Amino acid sequence: MAWILLIVAGLLETVWAFFMKQSNGFTRLRPSIITVLAMAASFALLAVSMKRLPLGTAYMVWTGIGAVGAFLAEIILLGGQLNTARILAAVLIIAGIVTMKFSMP
Repeated sequence: MAWILLIVAGLLETVWAFFMKQSNGFTRLRPSIITVLAMAASFALLAVSMKRLPLGTAYMVWTGIGAVGAFLAEIILLGGQLNTARILAAVLIIAGIVTMKFSMP
């Protein structure tokens, strides 16, 4: 259950990062509200998952999911540029997440 909560927390990190961009420096109300709510939910789920998972593992997986998710949101939703180096960086982050998951006892 801790892993499921952690994955959802990471996905919510992607949501708040995307809507933070859409808030235009917190000058637009709706995206600003979504940012704050998604942030609060993401932090809460991360905290609950840390009851069962080690700090380093939970934090690394949470930030990794958020980073790759934000990268994909930029590419898919905002028309961000794609190149070999950026793809490789995302693949390496995913490899780190998978390695961390399977290194758990």
